[in-house]
Amino acid sequence: MALDSRPRLASHPSHAASLVALTLLLVIGFTPGPADAQRRDRFRTRGVPDRERGASDPSGLVEPGPDPSGPQSDAPTGFDNLTNGYLPQGPPFEEIDDDNVQALASFNDDRFLFEEFEAIEDGLGPTYNAQSCRECHQNVVTGGGSQVAEQRTGRLENGRFFESIGGTLIHSRAIHPDIVERVSPADGVRTFRLSTSTLGDGFVEAISNSTLLAIRDRQPRAIRGTAVPVPVLEADGQVRIGRFGWKAQHASLVSFSADAYLNEMGITTPLLPEENTASGVYVGVGSGYDEVLEPEDDGVDVVAFADFMRATKAPPRGEETADARAGEAIFARIGCEGCHVATIVTAPAGTAINGGELVVPEALGHKAIHPYSDFLLHDVGSGDGIPVLPGRAYASTASQIRTAPLWGLRTRNRLMHDGLALTPEDAIARHGGQAAASRAAFARLPAAERRRVLAFLDSL
Repeated sequence: MALDSRPRLASHPSHAASLVALTLLLVIGFTPGPADAQRRDRFRTRGVPDRERGASDPSGLVEPGPDPSGPQSDAPTGFDNLTNGYLPQGPPFEEIDDDNVQALASFNDDRFLFEEFEAIEDGLGPTYNAQSCRECHQNVVTGGGSQVAEQRTGRLENGRFFESIGGTLIHSRAIHPDIVERVSPADGVRTFRLSTSTLGDGFVEAISNSTLLAIRDRQPRAIRGTAVPVPVLEADGQVRIGRFGWKAQHASLVSFSADAYLNEMGITTPLLPEENTASGVYVGVGSGYDEVLEPEDDGVDVVAFADFMRATKAPPRGEETADARAGEAIFARIGCEGCHVATIVTAPAGTAINGGELVVPEALGHKAIHPYSDFLLHDVGSGDGIPVLPGRAYASTASQIRTAPLWGLRTRNRLMHDGLALTPEDAIARHGGQAAASRAAFARLPAAERRRVLAFLDSL
């Protein structure tokens, strides 16, 4: 689920003309035109980030001594499909169906919509990756991560990144065989991005800007992360520090949901009303491929998805053995906790966030979470080569990836952004760049201490 920009052709070609145009584009390449600029303008930031002050000090981090905001409590955790209190639990889930679902009414109602499969008559496609949110987010309960990965491509010319024709996202499915997207031979930048867990994301959304900036500013220069200012779509592009997605390209769960609805399922909404293309060729209404008028959803589903994620509990910790506790201390000692931050406190209840579109509620406010992430971008030597958006302003993000939250790590067997690390040891070995010193420190540990670090990771 990630930011994407896709051009539209001026005319609506027939099936045959679409195939001709697609062939030409694959052969000669694609130069972004006015339509690309119009689409990217939707992702242009407007204004400067609000400081959104944190809980116990300007950083929101847990600090010793009295807290003027009052004592924080730990966020509720669990793999149990139960609400964290942001929404009421609602009617028994097994009794909900299309005839009685009440969007935004309860955790169970919104979970039903999160799990619901979309059909062509609902607006699915014409190009897409999945038919429901749960298809990519379900391990070990709805909202978790999965083995599903999306495909991203582009190319470099004289050191400058260019998106693939139609944007970096290459959809794996389509509603017609003629428009299945293919990777252009010209695109040498190719990668996968693994589906991330959304459990506990309501607490992540409730972290203030000032907290993330303070975490960044406290990091030693050698490992200092990048805070990416991104637009909040529902707030007309007002700026907030990004925290969702492998490039931290979204700051709010409504923006994240609207982006996923369009780019993963092909369903347009008032926030993103333009249909995706098939490798740069228009396949929306009038093309012969899509008969559902835009926007295909009125925006209610997007808010329901966001509210479901806001109401999920954070991933729970596994058994904390003596070895796991010792391993956590070693993990911190060798510098891993510099980026994989153990504890962060959310903003106090009543704080306006997301450009003023959301007020932090009691259920999410002033809660201590243990994500083992700073939600910032870092260059750890395994970046996918694709920036948040093309252009000089984002060029440095090509080599950077958001610090993966480690909570729930024991439920995942494909790691890193591309899912190509299959064990924690594999993942550690792939850490270079800003993480090279910690990787080397881990390698120098006695075997017994390395086992304790791995026991700690297996407890998350």
